[in-house]
Amino acid sequence: MVLIEAEHEEERSKVVKDAVEKSKGHSRSGEGEEGKAAAASASKEVGDGFETASEGDEREGEEGEEKGEAVAEEGFEDALSESQLQLRAMDRANDAKTDGNLLFKNAQYEDALLKYELALQLAPEIPLSNELRAMCHANRGICYLKLGKYEETIKECTMAIELNPAYTKALLRRADAYEKLERFEDAIGDFKKILELEPSNNEARSNTLRLEPKAREKAEKMKEEMIGKLKEMGNSILGRFGMSVDNFKAVKDPNTGSYSISFQR
Repeated sequence: MVLIEAEHEEERSKVVKDAVEKSKGHSRSGEGEEGKAAAASASKEVGDGFETASEGDEREGEEGEEKGEAVAEEGFEDALSESQLQLRAMDRANDAKTDGNLLFKNAQYEDALLKYELALQLAPEIPLSNELRAMCHANRGICYLKLGKYEETIKECTMAIELNPAYTKALLRRADAYEKLERFEDAIGDFKKILELEPSNNEARSNTLRLEPKAREKAEKMKEEMIGKLKEMGNSILGRFGMSVDNFKAVKDPNTGSYSISFQR
């Protein structure tokens, strides 16, 4: 009896141990599946929220190329000397001026003005660029002349002459604008400057001869207008005393050219 109970006891102990081991095995299996699911979920969150290593590398590569090009250009500019940079700016200004000339030939005066202005902005303000800048100002002057903006023509041509006092084309264009505004004396002054620079300039000579009578006529007209205004002012004052400017007579001395005033009632 005792032996049988012991054998049964051993069998029961073995059964219990096997059951415990199976229970542990199921538990470990469940934990593994849950762990895999959690890892997959975490991986998805990482993928949704951030770039992958390959995507980041590609984008960094593109940005690196752009920065490299910018640095190379900046390095090229830095490598140039001051005089080289100025010559480079002069080339760009010349290109803009050439574009302006083509637009002027096609009677696109407003667009030409913009190109000449761009050339002036690009050209460095150094003695070497004086001729180029003078030409751009003079060309802007003739554009304004074509557009009937004579005051602007005078301003631009004056700036051109300041840069190049011997610039006869600028003097001619400014003289034309002066004549349009009936400033004949100023126009004659520019034509005479041209004759000083170019004594054989027939255009300046003929224009001088043509405008001199007009200048004298305008001077006489202005003198008469001034005398008339002075008389009006004198009569307003003398009228308080029962007199007028007609009571006074100016007599010119033929020897000295001076005038004497006599009173007449």
